[in-house]
Amino acid sequence: MSESMVMGAGQCSLGVRVKAMPVRSLAFTLVELLIAIAIFAVLMGVAIPAYNDMTLGSKLRSQANDLVAGAVLARSEAIKRNQTVTLCASSDGATCTGAWADGWVVRSSGGAVIQVHEAAPNGFLINSAETSFTFQPTGVGVTPAPADPTFVVCRATPSVGSQERVVTISLTGRTSVDRTNVASCS
Repeated sequence: MSESMVMGAGQCSLGVRVKAMPVRSLAFTLVELLIAIAIFAVLMGVAIPAYNDMTLGSKLRSQANDLVAGAVLARSEAIKRNQTVTLCASSDGATCTGAWADGWVVRSSGGAVIQVHEAAPNGFLINSAETSFTFQPTGVGVTPAPADPTFVVCRATPSVGSQERVVTISLTGRTSVDRTNVASCS
């Protein structure tokens, strides 16, 4: 065999000695691992409360929009049927008894139930001074109170939420939803 074909350890094909590269471990050191865990903990400390606020806002918005849809349906049915239609709190889905958080119904003047809405999710409340709201055949609302009825949608348990939704139904039938940060659900 020729000399160029036989190479010793640490030599290249040109006969030049090459220094062996040290073998580096691909694992993390303890310091690197602790730094990564600390950064992850800080990011989670920021992300979890923001996620909780986002999901709370979504649930409140959903309940408020359901209430608005009920009011819009009651108004449109009053106009369509040319008779009074009532949106009222209902715990049994048939009569106008109970609290708004127990659910609500849309009923015609003859007592026929047009729509039933289930109770609010556990821990959520829907508060209002009014237990019912009636629309005339013209679409105009009639209520015993001189002011437009308002409904406060909020979370009461496991802890009071940092935000709530206020649904207002004007006497003309127009609805609006406002976000507040009162955080006093009772």
